[in-house]
Amino acid sequence: MLLKKQKMKINHIWEELENDKSFSHGLLLRRYSGAVLPDVFIALKSPEKFRCIAASISNSVSVNLVSFSNLRDINVELIPDEKKQEKNILLFKLLNNQHRDIFSVLCEDLIASISSVTNETQLVKELLNRFEKWKSLFDRAAAQGLSAEEQRGLFGELFFIRKFLQSNSEFLNTVNSWVGSEKQIRDFQSGTWSVEVKTTHGNNHQKVHMSSERQLDTSNLENLFLYHLSLEARQQSGETLNQIVDFICEILNTDFTSLNRFKNKLLEAGYFDQQKHLYEHIGYFIRQDVFYKVKNEFPRIEERDIRNGVGDVKYSIVISQCSDFIRTEQYVFQTLIFV
Repeated sequence: MLLKKQKMKINHIWEELENDKSFSHGLLLRRYSGAVLPDVFIALKSPEKFRCIAASISNSVSVNLVSFSNLRDINVELIPDEKKQEKNILLFKLLNNQHRDIFSVLCEDLIASISSVTNETQLVKELLNRFEKWKSLFDRAAAQGLSAEEQRGLFGELFFIRKFLQSNSEFLNTVNSWVGSEKQIRDFQSGTWSVEVKTTHGNNHQKVHMSSERQLDTSNLENLFLYHLSLEARQQSGETLNQIVDFICEILNTDFTSLNRFKNKLLEAGYFDQQKHLYEHIGYFIRQDVFYKVKNEFPRIEERDIRNGVGDVKYSIVISQCSDFIRTEQYVFQTLIFV
């Protein structure tokens, strides 16, 4: 519930600032919370009514904003604090109201990442590092949606999430285990288990492609599963990306914290509400979905197999050679325990 309350609070502060008739020009600041150690403010830039988030820092702290100078939808700037001569304000300003939802989630994430930071140099570093991650999301939101390959990959991950949610009652843990949206090495991970989801289609059903030697490396893992889905895409037929998203939202409908977290993960994966119309016409049929337990002689490359000086390893697995490692869905979900 905390994330939902955070987002509601941020939006509520912005709405209050927007309705403040006594202020018509400049930067209106409201302290976010005394529970957040740094001086973090929700702000509004008038007369344009740009929504902002701001942090107050000493003017002796060095801030390099060169890599953020050409953004289209957000402006990042360092301005003098008019009330405190020894302070500057690091300001993140939303220029495109179409992206308010994404900006709200960005602000939640920025606040959460620095809530207990007391060193101002570390504060600036953390804020800019976190914003770097979010910067690409705004670029994608302004683009033409997910590519066909990205759509298939996301559908596969969502297909697994739905199965996982239907097999247990720990909704928040299940949603939090989805780390593929954050571009982690594997798609799902919690404790000492991981699941890597691979989708194939068309004439490529017999091979799955690995993007690094670490994807199927079982070091520090007790259980690693490869989940392979063979998809068939059709126009105006099958289950669409939007439909499976709506299905999962319905499952989570009574758990607001989990639902809010899931929607944030969708944003991280590049799925935006304003682009849903792009995904209405292509549906998917599952030709086959199989779980494999990755262990021992499973065909793979591990990090220990790589000689010094070799990097950027990519390889393919012929799925027909993995039949000895097939496991039932029941076995897998009984193994994926949250500790």
